[in-house]
Amino acid sequence: MDKTKIIVVEDNIVYCEFVCNLLAREGYHTVQAFHLSTAKKRLQQAADGDIVVSDLRLPDGDGIDLLRWMRKEGMTQPFIIMTDYAEVNTAVESMKLGSLDYIPKQLVEDKLVPLLRAILKERNIGRSRMPVFARNGSAFRKIMHRIRLVAPTDMSVLIFGENGTGKEHIAHHLHDKSKRSGKPFVPVDCGSLTKELAPSAFFGHVKGAFTGADSAKKGYFHEAEGGTLFLDEVGNLAPETQQMLLRAIQERRFRPVGDKTDKSFNVRIIAATNEDLKTAVNEKRFRQDLLYRLHDFEITVPPLRDCQEDIMPLAEFFREIANNELECKVSGFSSEARKALLTHTWPGNVRELRQKIRGAVLQTQTGLVTKEHLELAVTKPASPVSFALRNDAEEKERILRALKQANGNRKVAAELLGIGRTTLYSKLEEYGLKYKFEQP
Repeated sequence: MDKTKIIVVEDNIVYCEFVCNLLAREGYHTVQAFHLSTAKKRLQQAADGDIVVSDLRLPDGDGIDLLRWMRKEGMTQPFIIMTDYAEVNTAVESMKLGSLDYIPKQLVEDKLVPLLRAILKERNIGRSRMPVFARNGSAFRKIMHRIRLVAPTDMSVLIFGENGTGKEHIAHHLHDKSKRSGKPFVPVDCGSLTKELAPSAFFGHVKGAFTGADSAKKGYFHEAEGGTLFLDEVGNLAPETQQMLLRAIQERRFRPVGDKTDKSFNVRIIAATNEDLKTAVNEKRFRQDLLYRLHDFEITVPPLRDCQEDIMPLAEFFREIANNELECKVSGFSSEARKALLTHTWPGNVRELRQKIRGAVLQTQTGLVTKEHLELAVTKPASPVSFALRNDAEEKERILRALKQANGNRKVAAELLGIGRTTLYSKLEEYGLKYKFEQP
C-alpha cells in the first residue's frame, strides 16, 4: 500500500471507527475528523494524493460545504460522499461540484474499498505514462490557455496534429484538469478497430452474444463511465462504425451486443486526428454530423519544426529521462549536435526526437552527445520548414525567433529557417531588422 491517507469525516464516532477499521484491514492509512472545522485543519496538512470520505451531514455544516471550501482553496483531492438513502438527491448534486462518487451508508462495506482501489489504479496508470514536459514556447502557451478554458466543461474536444506531436498528452492534460480527473481515461486506437469488432469493443457484449463469446465483456463506454473516452485517429473509423458512434453520442445510450436493453452513459469524448476531417467529409470518408458532435472545441498541436524554441529544452528533458532509464551519465550536447537538432526537419515530431535522444544517450554513455550519436537522416523538405513563412506577421516573428536561437548569427538563422542567406538578408531589409542583429 502506498502512502495515501484516507481522511474520514464522520460525526458518529462509532461509525467513523467502523469505517476506519474497515480501511485499516485493507492496508489503508486513515485520519479521523468528527467536525467540519476539524476536517479543514486535517486538509490543510494533507498531501495532494490523499482521499476524502465524508458524511453528508455534520454538526457544523455538511460534506458539500467541505467540498465547496476545498475547491475554492484549490484542493483537488478525490472526494467521496457517504449518504443515507433519503439523501441521494443531495449527494447527486454534490457530484456537480466535483465529488467523485457517493455511497449509501448501507453499502459502504461492499463498495468503498473497490472504489478506492479503482481511484488508485487510475492514478498509477497516470504515473506510468511518460512524464509530460511543460513546454514554454509561444505555441504551447496558447494551447495551455485553451486547455484551461475548456477542461472544466463537458464540451467535446477535437485535437488536430501530425503523428508524433503529442496529441494523447494533450488529451491527458484535458482529463487531468477536468472535474472527471478521478475517473477513468480510456484511450481507443480507432485505426485498429474493424467494423466487425467495433460494436463489441465500444459497447461490450453479453455471454453467448456470438460464437466465442464465452463470457460477458465491458466495452469502452462502460470502462470510461464518469470519465473521458479518447478516440485516437478518429478519422480511421469505418463508415458503419461512425454511424453507430454517432447514434450513441446523440442519444447518450448504447446497447451491448446481444443484450435486450439499452444502457445510459456519462462520458466526455475527446478525439484526435492527423488528417483534415473537412476534406474527409467532402470526399465522403467521414460523416459531417459526427464531425459536428466531436468538434465543440478545437485544439491544434503544431509540428515540432514550428516550435523551434522547444527543441533543445525537450532534448535536455529526454536526455535526463534516458539517463535514468539506461543508467547513463550523459551531461549534454556538443555544439554540432545542438545545431543538428535545431536544423533537422523532425518529420516524426516529438516522438522522433525522444527516440533519437534515447539512442544517442545509449551510445554516448558519458560526456556529450555528438552529431554522429544522433544518427539524423538528411532530409530535404518539400516545402519551407521550421519557421515556414505564411504571412508577414508570422514571417517577421519567426525570423526574430530564429535569430534569437542563433544568437544573432545570420548564417545559422538562415539554416534554421530553411532558406538561403541572401533570402534572409532581403527579409531583414524588408522588415527593418537588418542592423539590429549585425555582428560586431
